[in-house]
Amino acid sequence: MMSTIRIPHGSVVLVCDGAKALILRNRGDAELTNLIPLEVESEYQPPARELGTDRGGRVYQSQGGARSAVQQMDWHDRAEEAFVSHVCEKLVAFTRDVGINKLVLVLPPHALGLLRKQLDSSARALVIAEVAKDLVKFPIPEIERYLSQ
Repeated sequence: MMSTIRIPHGSVVLVCDGAKALILRNRGDAELTNLIPLEVESEYQPPARELGTDRGGRVYQSQGGARSAVQQMDWHDRAEEAFVSHVCEKLVAFTRDVGINKLVLVLPPHALGLLRKQLDSSARALVIAEVAKDLVKFPIPEIERYLSQ
């Protein structure tokens, strides 16, 4: 179990995965969290069979008859990277426009790594906690309960 995260009043909590993001603000205090949605973003991600149907390519050696398979592109990874990039841009804009002073990131490990790479230094300086967990499908009261345990 993780240690309790104290989320001060006015802090923003980003709860995100590769296809849905909740940007929440704590209207409560550090003792009694009350997360209110500021923005909800979601993106439809079709099944893999609809994203790409071609077989992986082949590379022929310049000498001899040897062939090698080329790894097929993972379309879900590409879609996740694009979505996280979009959320990152929105989050950076929020830090400028809404006056965020503290930020908590709650994302699955892979998406958290993608977001870390893309956050600029001013937004990164606001991060007070990171939780490597996928909570985006939970209702807000359960997210509050998980973060305050």
